[in-house]
Amino acid sequence: MKLVELAFFSDDVDQTAAFYRHLLGKAPDVQGDGMAIFLLGDTKIFIHRSYPPAEGELPPEDHLAFKVEDVDAACQQLIDRGLKFEHLPRDYYWGRSAYLRAPNGTQIEITQE
Repeated sequence: MKLVELAFFSDDVDQTAAFYRHLLGKAPDVQGDGMAIFLLGDTKIFIHRSYPPAEGELPPEDHLAFKVEDVDAACQQLIDRGLKFEHLPRDYYWGRSAYLRAPNGTQIEITQE
């Protein structure tokens, strides 16, 4: 597994992006309506605008994303180790992903780009 994304949702993307711009000493690599992305080597900080989720959609929740070669196989290995998933692997517009939660409440995405 490789950490590829730190995702943050905000009601004020510009303010959050400005904070990271000052913290990192660089402008966002990509910025558009309701989003900003800072590339840090193989990992990105992805700032999204918060939104009310539609029925059955993933909620806009801060999370960490780990990339794997085969999300289905990786999830099965994690299930075999005793971990429980909130959302089993499914295809999204960005790729195939699944979601589980760490004991402290942090949402974890397992993704296959």
